[in-house]
Amino acid sequence: MSNNISIYVHWPFCLAKCPYCDFNSHVAETINHDVWLKSYLQELDYFSSIFGGKYIKSIFFGGGTPSLMEPRVVQGIIEKISSLAIINNNTEITLEANPTSFEINKFKEFKTSGINRVSIGVQALKNKDLFKLGRQHDAGAARQAIIQANNIFDKVSFDLIYARSGQTLKEWQMELMEACELASGHISLYQLTVEKGTAFYKLFHDGKLSLPNNDLAAQMYEWTTEYLATQGYTRYEISNYAKDSYECVHNLTYWNYQSYLGIGPGAHSRIISKNSVCSIMMYHNPAKWLSAVLKSEAGIQSSANLSAIEAITECVMMGLRLKEGINIKNLWWLSDCVEMKDVINLDMVKYYYNLGLLIYSDKYIYFTNKGLMLHNYLVPRLLVSEYKLIS
Repeated sequence: MSNNISIYVHWPFCLAKCPYCDFNSHVAETINHDVWLKSYLQELDYFSSIFGGKYIKSIFFGGGTPSLMEPRVVQGIIEKISSLAIINNNTEITLEANPTSFEINKFKEFKTSGINRVSIGVQALKNKDLFKLGRQHDAGAARQAIIQANNIFDKVSFDLIYARSGQTLKEWQMELMEACELASGHISLYQLTVEKGTAFYKLFHDGKLSLPNNDLAAQMYEWTTEYLATQGYTRYEISNYAKDSYECVHNLTYWNYQSYLGIGPGAHSRIISKNSVCSIMMYHNPAKWLSAVLKSEAGIQSSANLSAIEAITECVMMGLRLKEGINIKNLWWLSDCVEMKDVINLDMVKYYYNLGLLIYSDKYIYFTNKGLMLHNYLVPRLLVSEYKLIS
């Protein structure tokens, strides 16, 4: 059992709900920051037996828009974790932020509170596209947020969405070139996808939203990886690119299937011990989570130990997102009675190998560049189990 762990803190509020977003985010007219701080602290106390005394590799404030939190709330959470566990200068503490003036003005306060890495939701550097995406900032504010963050924090990342409605390859190339001039070591790039339950989903199925065809989207993806390599960036995960030592420690915890605790509405946990993986899910609805915490110190909706096959299946799903893929021997640490054929369809492995989509041996399995592009399509066909990763 590892003596380190990562902690995720979910802040569920945003200034507005973006039409493409399927995250657990909500718009609230008023927020009692004192009550929310008290609730986070109570939940941390409740789970202290899980992370107490351990080294905290990373803390990640996600959302929602965590930069809407008052800095004292962030500081209070970090101080509570520090009082129960071990935090040092190597602990990565990330806060997600948006490029509105209100949030930018708080950057220095967040650094004083303990944040040493920010991830900025830029999404586009074109005003017309920011408007379509429902963002609350313009391109000028996005550029200013990145510049100011680079001046304050040692590590800065920002997100962009591409394969947007009406976007051409040339337009994306010019936008990414500009983004590289602003970037300082890490950048996350996501193809626009239409998720159920979002405003974009209805528009798309009503024929009111068009997206680039698959061939154009593939061109954008392939060019992106090739170009960023010339700029010193390695794609270490499907959508994440970093210069050496700028990889996101927290997200690597997920992809390498290591222990993490999630607190806050809708947060998930995977607590890994020698022979088991405990899955914990918090109440999704903010009001329900808050009520549960204030009554019983934790907003747990469900908690269960995964079967060996479920855990190994998750490990495969997450690990195949990484450039280096998965170490076959590391998959069977939970059970000696589970064989590779119980989890992975070996015939499909050979089939995709012959198509040049993956590489495998008795030691490892990983997708090629073309395979990574088709990850969401390929992985379900590689798995024997119908079990689906909770995310």
